Amino acid sequence: MTTRELFEDAVQRHGPTVLRVCRALLGPTADADDAWSETFLAALRAWPTMADGTNVEAWLVRVAQRKAVDVIRSRARRPTPVEALPEARARPDASDSARIELWDLVAALPERQRLAVAYHYFGGLPHAETAELIGGTSAAVRRAAADGVAALRRNYRPTPAAEGRHP
Repeated sequence: MTTRELFEDAVQRHGPTVLRVCRALLGPTADADDAWSETFLAALRAWPTMADGTNVEAWLVRVAQRKAVDVIRSRARRPTPVEALPEARARPDASDSARIELWDLVAALPERQRLAVAYHYFGGLPHAETAELIGGTSAAVRRAAADGVAALRRNYRPTPAAEGRHP
């Protein structure tokens, strides 16, 4: 296979995982899609010099994490134009509200739990690969992910409309 074919194969195989990681860290926004694109642009530039035997998926997830951090930093520097805000917003439906609430709860988790949940549950990475990315042992990452999920279960209270029921 040519270098181009190898890279295209990596995008096909690992693109969904990278997108899940970007969305886990940034929420289901255009910023996550931008981080995905930036991840593969950086990967394309670095691809010719990648060492043989590199765990491509773990490497791409690490690049995605760094690109997501760049997006978060740029958000802090980006001014919000007040005049451009609409006077009245359309009311989000219950599923949007529930999704936003869940993402807010994920974002509020302690960093280690948030990363363990994001990489394992949203990114689909095994605990061992997640441990390589965030440091520690597979067992410690498994515990952090379990603690994060337990915290989400304790704190997530969807409204009756979000659950498809009416009061």
